[in-house]
Amino acid sequence: MHAFVDFFRRLANLWRKELLVILKDPANRVVLIAPVLTQGILFGYAVTFDLNNAPYALLDLSRGEASMRLANRLDGSGIFQRVATLDSPREIAGVIDAEKALLVLQIPADFEERLNHGDSAPLQVILDGRNSTTAGSAAAGLASIVDAFNRERGLAAAPVSVVTRAWYNPNLETRWPLIPALIASLSMLQTLMLSALSVAREREQGTFDQLLVTPYSPLEIMLGKALPPIIIGLVQASLVLLLALFWFRIPMAGSLLDLYGGLLVFMVSCVGLGLSISAVSLNMQQAMLYTFVLVMPIMLLSGLATPVRNMPEGLQMATYVNPLRFAIDLIQRIYLEGAGLTSVAHDLVPMLGVAAVTLPLSAWLFRNRLA
Repeated sequence: MHAFVDFFRRLANLWRKELLVILKDPANRVVLIAPVLTQGILFGYAVTFDLNNAPYALLDLSRGEASMRLANRLDGSGIFQRVATLDSPREIAGVIDAEKALLVLQIPADFEERLNHGDSAPLQVILDGRNSTTAGSAAAGLASIVDAFNRERGLAAAPVSVVTRAWYNPNLETRWPLIPALIASLSMLQTLMLSALSVAREREQGTFDQLLVTPYSPLEIMLGKALPPIIIGLVQASLVLLLALFWFRIPMAGSLLDLYGGLLVFMVSCVGLGLSISAVSLNMQQAMLYTFVLVMPIMLLSGLATPVRNMPEGLQMATYVNPLRFAIDLIQRIYLEGAGLTSVAHDLVPMLGVAAVTLPLSAWLFRNRLA
């Protein structure tokens, strides 16, 4: 009995020592609590597949009473929100390409006449297939509204039918938008981690002090730390790109030069974040913890799991400092849509802004550490 009690006493002492080690550092105490609260809030608000106020554009070539009643049903459903009323089919590409509308509903000129004669009256729905889950939900929601419209008119044969066409993803396959998005997401994880560990590793191994006596300036040290993670990140992005092209057989519509130009800007912004983390971390454990705290919000607020437009307004504003959000949009548009860098310049600007803030910040932190 005495040996049994002594065994548990030793275990209790060991547990107490381990808890003291973990909780002694104030940064560790924050990291133990903050990520759970942050991620719980973000998952609760940001990750939602509910379809609310999906933006759509209306092209009503009929302009009759029946088409107006159908459009009013959409506007009053709570599922769709009209963001544009088009005058000609030539305007469809603009609202879809700019991601202003998730779908365009085209009502043909003979819609009223067909209904009055009891003939089938097809509606054309053009979906943005770059987010297949949301597009599929939107198509299902529209179909239910059309069914209710038919029942209201007392038409058992349901003459109003929906003909759907998805742009950039004809079969609404989930992997078409997902795999190109992973080109940025997976390469970011390793790039951020490697750059975050670079200086922290030097401190932990005791070689950081040797930088004090080298002739290198803080800017040169920063650049020396930045280049290897960028190269590794581009290599990893290339591996995912090869998988997309040759394993999953997802056709690429854009230019490789444009794609890698956008990826390079993205990697620079990621390295800026990583080097800033590395400069304030005293050891590798802290760097890894800080990186973990940062990675989850970046992933959740990127639009990878759920569209940014489905998030609350406050979280949508927070995504403007998230380089992954704009990298995913840039890669999907170049890969699936065939857009050029000039067409996605609005995605490059925020990533350049993040790099312009974090790289000088990390250089300043290096300078103060080396002073």
